[in-house]
Amino acid sequence: MCLLRRWHDRRRLWAGLALVAALVIAWGSLTPGDELPSSLPWDKASHFLGYAAIAGLVGLAGLRLPLAFAAAVLFGVAVEFAQTLVPGRVGGDPADLMANALGAACAVLVLWALRRRALR
Repeated sequence: MCLLRRWHDRRRLWAGLALVAALVIAWGSLTPGDELPSSLPWDKASHFLGYAAIAGLVGLAGLRLPLAFAAAVLFGVAVEFAQTLVPGRVGGDPADLMANALGAACAVLVLWALRRRALR
Protein backbone atom coordinates (compact mmCIF):
# COMPACT_ATOMS: atom_id res chain seq x y z
CA MET A 1 0.00 0.00 0.00
CA CYS A 2 2.79 2.40 0.91
CA LEU A 3 4.57 2.06 -2.45
CA LEU A 4 1.34 2.59 -4.40
CA ARG A 5 0.52 5.66 -2.32
CA ARG A 6 3.98 7.10 -2.98
CA TRP A 7 3.47 6.53 -6.70
CA HIS A 8 0.16 8.38 -6.61
CA ASP A 9 1.69 11.25 -4.66
CA ARG A 10 3.72 12.04 -7.76
CA ARG A 11 0.76 12.79 -10.02
CA ARG A 12 2.39 15.78 -11.70
CA LEU A 13 5.41 13.68 -12.57
CA TRP A 14 3.19 10.99 -14.14
CA ALA A 15 1.19 13.60 -16.04
CA GLY A 16 4.41 15.12 -17.39
CA LEU A 17 5.74 11.72 -18.42
CA ALA A 18 2.41 10.93 -20.11
CA LEU A 19 2.70 14.14 -22.09
CA VAL A 20 6.27 13.30 -23.10
CA ALA A 21 5.19 9.78 -24.14
CA ALA A 22 2.32 11.20 -26.21
CA LEU A 23 4.63 13.70 -27.91
CA VAL A 24 7.21 11.02 -28.73
CA ILE A 25 4.50 8.74 -30.13
CA ALA A 26 2.98 11.57 -32.18
CA TRP A 27 6.41 12.58 -33.52
CA GLY A 28 7.28 9.00 -34.49
CA SER A 29 3.85 8.31 -35.94
CA LEU A 30 3.63 11.51 -37.97
CA THR A 31 7.12 11.40 -39.48
CA PRO A 32 6.89 11.30 -43.29
CA GLY A 33 7.33 7.84 -44.76
CA ASP A 34 10.52 8.66 -46.68
CA GLU A 35 12.27 9.59 -43.40
CA LEU A 36 11.51 6.22 -41.77
CA PRO A 37 13.58 3.05 -41.95
CA SER A 38 12.36 0.69 -44.66
CA SER A 39 11.51 -1.95 -42.06
CA LEU A 40 10.40 -1.31 -38.50
CA PRO A 41 10.88 -4.39 -36.33
CA TRP A 42 8.23 -5.23 -33.77
CA ASP A 43 5.77 -2.63 -35.09
CA LYS A 44 2.73 -3.97 -33.21
CA ALA A 45 4.75 -4.47 -30.01
CA SER A 46 5.82 -0.82 -30.27
CA HIS A 47 2.17 0.21 -30.56
CA PHE A 48 1.22 -2.01 -27.62
CA LEU A 49 3.99 -0.69 -25.36
CA GLY A 50 3.56 2.95 -26.35
CA TYR A 51 -0.15 3.06 -25.64
CA ALA A 52 0.26 0.97 -22.50
CA ALA A 53 2.67 3.65 -21.32
CA ILE A 54 0.23 6.44 -22.07
CA ALA A 55 -2.72 4.75 -20.36
CA GLY A 56 -0.64 3.67 -17.38
CA LEU A 57 0.94 7.08 -16.87
CA VAL A 58 -2.39 8.87 -17.26
CA GLY A 59 -3.91 6.44 -14.75
CA LEU A 60 -1.07 7.09 -12.31
CA ALA A 61 -1.56 10.81 -12.86
CA GLY A 62 -5.00 10.48 -11.31
CA LEU A 63 -7.44 10.05 -14.17
CA ARG A 64 -9.95 7.29 -13.48
CA LEU A 65 -8.89 4.09 -15.17
CA PRO A 66 -11.77 3.82 -17.66
CA LEU A 67 -11.05 7.40 -18.72
CA ALA A 68 -7.32 6.68 -18.94
CA PHE A 69 -8.12 3.78 -21.27
CA ALA A 70 -10.49 5.93 -23.34
CA ALA A 71 -7.98 8.78 -23.56
CA ALA A 72 -5.22 6.47 -24.81
CA VAL A 73 -7.50 4.81 -27.36
CA LEU A 74 -8.87 8.13 -28.63
CA PHE A 75 -5.33 9.50 -28.91
CA GLY A 76 -4.44 6.41 -30.96
CA VAL A 77 -7.43 6.94 -33.25
CA ALA A 78 -6.51 10.61 -33.71
CA VAL A 79 -2.90 9.73 -34.54
CA GLU A 80 -3.96 7.03 -37.00
CA PHE A 81 -6.31 9.50 -38.71
CA ALA A 82 -3.61 12.20 -38.79
CA GLN A 83 -1.24 9.72 -40.46
CA THR A 84 -3.49 9.68 -43.51
CA LEU A 85 -2.48 13.30 -44.11
CA VAL A 86 1.28 12.61 -43.89
CA PRO A 87 3.13 11.92 -47.16
CA GLY A 88 4.25 8.32 -47.44
CA ARG A 89 2.10 7.12 -44.53
CA VAL A 90 -1.11 5.13 -44.84
CA GLY A 91 -2.65 5.40 -41.38
CA GLY A 92 -5.90 3.93 -40.17
CA ASP A 93 -4.48 0.40 -39.86
CA PRO A 94 -6.97 -1.67 -37.83
CA ALA A 95 -4.11 -3.85 -36.50
CA ASP A 96 -2.36 -0.74 -35.16
CA LEU A 97 -5.58 0.40 -33.51
CA MET A 98 -6.03 -3.05 -31.95
CA ALA A 99 -2.46 -3.09 -30.64
CA ASN A 100 -2.97 0.40 -29.19
CA ALA A 101 -6.20 -0.61 -27.45
CA LEU A 102 -4.77 -3.88 -26.12
CA GLY A 103 -1.73 -2.09 -24.69
CA ALA A 104 -3.92 0.53 -23.03
CA ALA A 105 -6.24 -2.16 -21.66
CA CYS A 106 -3.37 -4.18 -20.20
CA ALA A 107 -1.91 -1.15 -18.44
CA VAL A 108 -5.28 -0.20 -16.99
CA LEU A 109 -5.91 -3.76 -15.81
CA VAL A 110 -2.50 -3.94 -14.14
CA LEU A 111 -3.14 -0.65 -12.32
CA TRP A 112 -6.61 -1.81 -11.32
CA ALA A 113 -5.18 -5.06 -9.90
CA LEU A 114 -2.45 -3.21 -8.01
CA ARG A 115 -4.97 -0.78 -6.53
CA ARG A 116 -7.33 -3.56 -5.58
CA ARG A 117 -4.54 -5.52 -3.92
CA ALA A 118 -3.34 -2.41 -2.08
CA LEU A 119 -6.79 -1.87 -0.60
CA ARG A 120 -6.89 -5.31 1.02
